[in-house]
Amino acid sequence: MNEVVFLVEDDPEGGFTARALGHAIFTDGQTLAEVRSNVRDAVRCHFEEGERPAVIRLHYVKDEVLAA
Repeated sequence: MNEVVFLVEDDPEGGFTARALGHAIFTDGQTLAEVRSNVRDAVRCHFEEGERPAVIRLHYVKDEVLAA
């Protein structure tokens, strides 16, 4: 595996959540910098040394509601 993709979203209670697509990895953080650090730690914990992906991609999705 060369890459793992995380979907990063605003948490309704504050901060951000991040979940890996195709893997059972979930983390969160109060800032995007904290999410980046927590994602790296979660990937290190989830994959063995020789099986870790070379690239971690964060896909940040932000929903906005506009009044008509």
